[in-house]
Amino acid sequence: MGLLDQLKSGLAEKLGDGANLNSMLDHAMALINNSSTGGLSGLIETFKNKGLGEVVTSWISTGQNLPISGEQIKQVLGSEKIQEIAAKAGISKDEVAKHLSELLPQVIDKLTPNGKIPDAAMLGESISMLKKNFFDS
Repeated sequence: MGLLDQLKSGLAEKLGDGANLNSMLDHAMALINNSSTGGLSGLIETFKNKGLGEVVTSWISTGQNLPISGEQIKQVLGSEKIQEIAAKAGISKDEVAKHLSELLPQVIDKLTPNGKIPDAAMLGESISMLKKNFFDS
């Protein structure tokens, strides 16, 4: 089983299979690939500015990922963004925060396999591959 298959399997156990997993992965990818907020680099900077630099740095590095709570996700993204995702996904704000707290560390870890943040072009390719692996399998 490849790394992406392991990621999908582990997330399916936590988020449920099918639409819930696909919806939350899509929202996580939108956060990571949002050019208006600086993409992955901008999201990482937001975590650092909110006092969670050590946590987000662990997801990028080649070591163990530090956990993040749903409350910390709410703190970083803000209630407006969480509410927006909840409305689109059809789940509660608490569920969105919980799911993103499980999803973002793993996705960012997979997008930065050598402990380096990819440039925009490489990030786009990596996101496309990751989404294809999730949605087409």
